[in-house]
Amino acid sequence: MQGMEHYIVSARKYRPSTFASVVGQPALTATLKNAIASDRLAHAYLFCGSRGVGKTSCARIFAKTINCENLNPDGEACNCCSSCVAFNEGRSLNVVELDAASHNSIEDIRSMIEQVQLPPTQGRYRVFIIDEVHMLSPSAFNAFLKTLEEPPSYVIFILATTEKHKIIPTILSRCQIYDFNRITVRDMVGHLTYVAGKEGITADPAALAVIAAKADGAMRDALSIFDQVAASSRGNITYQSAIDNLNVLDHAYYKRLIDAFLGNNVPEALTIYKQIRDKGFDSQFFVNGLALYIRDLMLAGNQQTLPLLEVPDDMRSEMADIASRCRPEFLYRAMDLCNDTDLNYRQASNKQFLVELMLIKLCQPLSPSHKDSGDGEGQLKPIAASPSQPTAPQTVAAPQPAAQPAVQPAPQRPAPTYAAPAPSPVYAGEPAHATAAPRPKLRAPELTLRKTVHNEAAASAAPERERRSTPYNDDAVETFWQSYMQSHSSARLVVNIMRNSHPQRIDGGAYRVAVENEIQLGLINDNLADITAYMRDNLVNDNFSLEAVIKDGPSSPKTWTEREVLDHMKKTNKHFSEFVDEFKLTLL
Repeated sequence: MQGMEHYIVSARKYRPSTFASVVGQPALTATLKNAIASDRLAHAYLFCGSRGVGKTSCARIFAKTINCENLNPDGEACNCCSSCVAFNEGRSLNVVELDAASHNSIEDIRSMIEQVQLPPTQGRYRVFIIDEVHMLSPSAFNAFLKTLEEPPSYVIFILATTEKHKIIPTILSRCQIYDFNRITVRDMVGHLTYVAGKEGITADPAALAVIAAKADGAMRDALSIFDQVAASSRGNITYQSAIDNLNVLDHAYYKRLIDAFLGNNVPEALTIYKQIRDKGFDSQFFVNGLALYIRDLMLAGNQQTLPLLEVPDDMRSEMADIASRCRPEFLYRAMDLCNDTDLNYRQASNKQFLVELMLIKLCQPLSPSHKDSGDGEGQLKPIAASPSQPTAPQTVAAPQPAAQPAVQPAPQRPAPTYAAPAPSPVYAGEPAHATAAPRPKLRAPELTLRKTVHNEAAASAAPERERRSTPYNDDAVETFWQSYMQSHSSARLVVNIMRNSHPQRIDGGAYRVAVENEIQLGLINDNLADITAYMRDNLVNDNFSLEAVIKDGPSSPKTWTEREVLDHMKKTNKHFSEFVDEFKLTLL
């Protein structure tokens, strides 16, 4: 339509034209201005930094300023002299830009070197800006070396790159190197507020913070996202419109999850996760977002690290209040669990289950403990029934075999530490496959499960717990016998004996395992207390007892150890023996 002003995107319209308008690089721009003011200009500069932080913009401002005929007192270009006007109108012959991403051959560099021989028609310097210089081919780099080291006195090279590590050392050694910082959320919010005011757009500070966080340190990306949200919200940028348009997960979900974790509320945590999935968010995206939120809570919990939070002031105080309710041990363990879930996510066959398992563990802040029995502070706690539902029965009715005589309680032994937490109890008549193998015990950070002397004294003074007597069957005994071997695979001798010997019921809860000889009997007896305690905790029955005896009758065929197999092969095969000796091979 005639008379309608042509629209220009904010990233171009508000591109810096002076050193003062460059966002987030005060120290660097001050250094460049001082170099111009003192007339101490190098012949080659290298501007390094991530995308959208102002490298090319600073190169253009620098090129315009060094040729300005009437510098302002603050060291900025006047924008009035013939050199500045020619530059602003894009017709200056003193500034030559080369995009090395598309002009990276040796012919392109030779063409540029020919232009270097021409002196400036106006002003003092000719400036050659080479963007994405790391894209030059090796032959182009080599052709450029001599000219870069000894250019004519009227030539200044400004190289810009996002990947400094790809530039050969001989180029680096010939340049003054300036590293651009990532732009902070606070600086981006300030600049976006300025742009919104200029454009007549109403913008919520919380919404601008979301846009800045999404830009990940790049001002150009922030302005592009700002235009996108402004278009979708018709000039009224609210927090809700920003998170909806950018597919950002609202922090309110994370706050609700923290409340569920601190209240050991597993059903609530799983319900919130389902709501997040129903909104279309990827589970790994959710896990990473939760990890960052917990990391921010850790920073908010300490006055020394509170300024490190790149969030608005009102959100900073809100997170500090939430962090005051969280113990550091919980935050450290939560970050560790989120990190493990992220690492295992790609290999997991059931990704939803992996995330749900993480949430369940986060609802048990200091579990699994050294006992995993569900008693005392920091132990695994049962999931409470919903207030609107009747309490679930403790046992499941099932057909029982003929009544068995009562069994005398087994002598008490100190419960040893083992690596697998207890799964759900197995009831009589329940199929063995219904019980999953116990999970390996996760290691929390070292400072997570430290007990004070006071707690230890209190634990020693606590009354003995009631004996457990949950019904079980022989299939359950065999299942946990196998799971003990899996969780103690490093104890090879004991596991080999257990693999060839299985517990047989004698009477009631008393079981017997028969071994081959005195040596095996000694090894089993050394570990009998550990095995018995493991079986009792997994069966949830303290009446289970186990004894080891030497098998009657002829011995079973001997099972060779790995060492015996190796010795036999070396004796019977000369070449194999020489091979082992030559390469000094040993058993692990």
